[in-house]
Amino acid sequence: MGGFFGAVMAKPCVNDLFYGTDYNSHLGTKRAGMVTFDPIEGFNRKIHKLERDYFRSKFEDELDSFVGNQGIGVISDTDPQPIIVNSHLGRYAVVTVAKINNLREIADALLAKGMHFSELSANKINQTELVALLINMGKDFVDGINLVYRKIKGSCSMLILTEDGIIAARDYLGRTPVIIGRKPDGYAATSETSAFPNLDYEVVRDLGPGEIVRLRADSMEQLQAPAAKEQICSFLWVYYGFPASDYLGINTEAMREAGGKMMGEKDPTDADCVCGIPDSGVGHALGYAEGHGIPYQRAVLKYTPTWPRSFTPGNQSRRDLVAKMKLIPNRAILKDKRVVFCDDSIVRGTQLRDNVRTFFGCGAKEVHARISCPPLVYGCPFIGFTSSKSDMELITRQIIKDFEGDDKANLELYATAGTPQYERMVEEIARRLGLSTLQFSELDDMIAAIGLPKCRICTHCFDGTGCQPDVAYRADHPDTLSDEI
Repeated sequence: MGGFFGAVMAKPCVNDLFYGTDYNSHLGTKRAGMVTFDPIEGFNRKIHKLERDYFRSKFEDELDSFVGNQGIGVISDTDPQPIIVNSHLGRYAVVTVAKINNLREIADALLAKGMHFSELSANKINQTELVALLINMGKDFVDGINLVYRKIKGSCSMLILTEDGIIAARDYLGRTPVIIGRKPDGYAATSETSAFPNLDYEVVRDLGPGEIVRLRADSMEQLQAPAAKEQICSFLWVYYGFPASDYLGINTEAMREAGGKMMGEKDPTDADCVCGIPDSGVGHALGYAEGHGIPYQRAVLKYTPTWPRSFTPGNQSRRDLVAKMKLIPNRAILKDKRVVFCDDSIVRGTQLRDNVRTFFGCGAKEVHARISCPPLVYGCPFIGFTSSKSDMELITRQIIKDFEGDDKANLELYATAGTPQYERMVEEIARRLGLSTLQFSELDDMIAAIGLPKCRICTHCFDGTGCQPDVAYRADHPDTLSDEI
């Protein structure tokens, strides 16, 4: 997915920028970048790979080279960024949290108009540079950002570091968050509110969908009001979000505990204890323990000293091994126990299957899995929340294909809790993973735990609903690229 942080202050910003960006590290695994601006020194940028290292270890020794009172940083799951631009809008740098599905289409239209791309990653178009090129086509920054909103299929939130403050713009349907913070000597914008407390920022508010603001050290100016429709990603609370983070004022850990409690109250399964698969399954398990009336015990622990979450090899078999090596079972607790394990989701199922074998090997009598969201039946076209390249990497779609001969057959029935198709699919997932029993949270319960109306939440990966930004936005604008490019 990715996350960003920007600060504009009345004094040098490098410390806030460094630690604020670091607090978004759980959102991305590939690259990180920071850029500052100083009227005399200009823009100074550094970009590093993160596949085998921490953000802090890559940037800590370079902090003295960042000069200025304003800057932006990013943890990215996509291309190298920030991008630095010199255009008719002036000099600026931009970072994005984005997934652009029509990247090639837009790039071809731009190339046909004589534009060029200089930032290539593995011979692919850098999507943040494409965003910058679209911004450059506007008569001002707001016009350019709206062109981005109109043209991309997917989602895009961004921070733009200008010579006159930072412009923050949230995705037009608000799929990804942008939160504004303030302290006496400046403002900040970030993807995660957990970046604020230790830097002494107080949350001002979340930007609305499509809202654009300019931050200066002493002010926040609204450049564009929020759009009417919102579709914030529900997976922020299920998986992405750090437990201390709030989105739209709703705390991630509180949501997970509420969902777990609802599931525990409904579940008649007899068990001796419950354990959360660290980290994102812990909140759900604490709630389940309360709702079900059984103790929470740490039957499996995450080994953090040498297996940070940011280490994500490109090779799938190596990713599976790393996922297994991070978790260490506690044999003393597992032996002769009926254990409920809570996890955030099941994508391929590889990691959970390996864990189940290990738990039984450590003497568990029964291993039950309780998942804090519904089954992932649809791939996400809006946010890159897994490394899956195809919907067929989802265990649900593999099973549907085996049952129906077509992985797209009767998806609505398989995604609806209580149908024969749904029950058969869940039973088959449990069988393939070696589980004693398996239950997923129902969609209505997950939405109730979040506490927002369903119309404001994107649940596409669970039930196939969710609209593209251009559907909500293009009514009064040209509908073809050639009209504006």
